[in-house]
Amino acid sequence: MAMAVVASADAGLRVAPRATILQLRAPELGAGAFEIQARALVRSSTLPVLISSRCDVALAVSASGVNLPERDVAVRDARMILGDLIIGRSVHTLRAGLEAERDGADFVIFGPVWPSPTHPAGQAAGLTALAEISRELNIPVVAIGGVTALRIAECNAAGAAGYAAIGLYR
Repeated sequence: MAMAVVASADAGLRVAPRATILQLRAPELGAGAFEIQARALVRSSTLPVLISSRCDVALAVSASGVNLPERDVAVRDARMILGDLIIGRSVHTLRAGLEAERDGADFVIFGPVWPSPTHPAGQAAGLTALAEISRELNIPVVAIGGVTALRIAECNAAGAAGYAAIGLYR
């Protein structure tokens, strides 16, 4: 499971060739503009699209599901709203990953594994923590944070089911 996390659905969007799923993450947009971007991405994508943090928008645009930040709505509540749609949870600790799994998440995104320019204040967890959470959870763990093409093999060796990269691929 490789993930490409995109910030916009602009017309010139190109998706990383290995991507198997897209996540729309655009925290700077208001609700209306975000819904327009989400609808455009869902309509144009041949890949499943997850919506960051917005169960209502995911339902409105017929997305494949959501990814919820750790401090967002509870996974169990999102599951009641979304039914069988995909629910991911971004986590920073093993404890949060175990909670997400217990509450019904389909996968977790764990990180930052390495320092990341998109989250400069976040402390990097490292490959040892990635290996631990990958070993302990029975759902896929996706590595994020500082993942580059040169680091994908390290993520795989640590037991990650895939990786995520935040970026706009043009």
